[in-house]
Amino acid sequence: MTPQLFSVIFLVALVTSATLRIWLALRHLRHVAAHRHVVPAEFAERIELPAHQKAADYTQAKIKVSLAELAVSSVLLLAFTLGGVLQIAADFCTRFLPDHAYLSSLALFACVAVIGFVVDLPFGLYRTFVLEARFGFNQMSWRLFLADIVKQGLLAMAIGAPLLLAVLWLMTAMGSYWWVYVWIFWLVFNLLVLLLYPTLIAPIFNKFLPLDNAELKARVEALLERCGFRSSGLFVMDGSKRSAHGNAYFTGFGAAKRIVFFDTLLESLSPPEIEAVLAHELGHYKHRHVWQRIALLAVLSLAFLWLLGLLIGQPWFYDGLGVAPPMQATQGTALALILFSLVLPLFTFPLAPLMSHISRRHEYQADIYAARQTHAADLISALVKLYRENAATLTPDPLHSLFYDSHPPASLRIANLKNH
Repeated sequence: MTPQLFSVIFLVALVTSATLRIWLALRHLRHVAAHRHVVPAEFAERIELPAHQKAADYTQAKIKVSLAELAVSSVLLLAFTLGGVLQIAADFCTRFLPDHAYLSSLALFACVAVIGFVVDLPFGLYRTFVLEARFGFNQMSWRLFLADIVKQGLLAMAIGAPLLLAVLWLMTAMGSYWWVYVWIFWLVFNLLVLLLYPTLIAPIFNKFLPLDNAELKARVEALLERCGFRSSGLFVMDGSKRSAHGNAYFTGFGAAKRIVFFDTLLESLSPPEIEAVLAHELGHYKHRHVWQRIALLAVLSLAFLWLLGLLIGQPWFYDGLGVAPPMQATQGTALALILFSLVLPLFTFPLAPLMSHISRRHEYQADIYAARQTHAADLISALVKLYRENAATLTPDPLHSLFYDSHPPASLRIANLKNH
């Protein structure tokens, strides 16, 4: 393949992906707006028109921001690649650290990350302090926002730098089958994160207190016994210090499994409804959805690493994306990783409906499990409250939902529960 041909393929993929995303967003905007003035019949007795209209306005506002982000991210991608920004950064890092190949590679990753962060920051600020605040969801202070940024940056350095160094070393030291070793290392790392996240990482950002509601605790413990689920504890997370949105989840595996409730969820739902929501989460555990997703991601990551192994030695891969083929192996691995991560989403976006379908099927299965362990009516009531409290639209565009939504639309999800 020639560099010119690959440049054309890249540009076609970029334009096609952006056009499809814009078309889906505009469909979603029109569909939500067309159904803004009437609450769907199946929700008319539970959700008031003002709440339905708030959800429609909130959805439209988020879509408009996403369109702006898409435009900026597309320009940034072009700037990094054909625009020469990545080449400029690579040259600078090489000149700045000429005798330290691994350090110059880390510096290159840091440059790309910092540029991406600076470009994304205005959107994060707008989303948090304007959009979320306008609809009554933001609880984040400026001090907490800045503290989160500092903590995330320190974590990225503490975890990301050693991780990248290990990957770069494996890529240069393990011969032509380096991608197998990187894949094994990546799997082990992810499982280690799953094990350590609940006790070491999550508490850096939130406080987790033991559940002290005696009635709810007794109800939850009875549910866990019926389901054969053992956990290391029931905790309440102070999610309200950042957002009014509510949720519940379990995290970790083995002896490190924890059940976590957002404090906002406990405030908005009754004990039977909370039990039903937790039963849904336990349904994911019982159906081994987490392990299925890990297995799927393992297969996909192996395929992508194999593909990168084919591309990493091809000069047209670099030239076609506006970067000179590297002279040093270590710098080549860094450039290849960055370029691959930048352009891969363009080519994998058509897989989005498949991934969403798998996720939605898991949600249906977890709902059915919850209906059998508790009462379907309690889960339906909880879901309706969560849709209303979180201003989730009841009328998504079907095609947009097919690509993006990990959960089934409200009407389909509740109809499925009524049948069980």
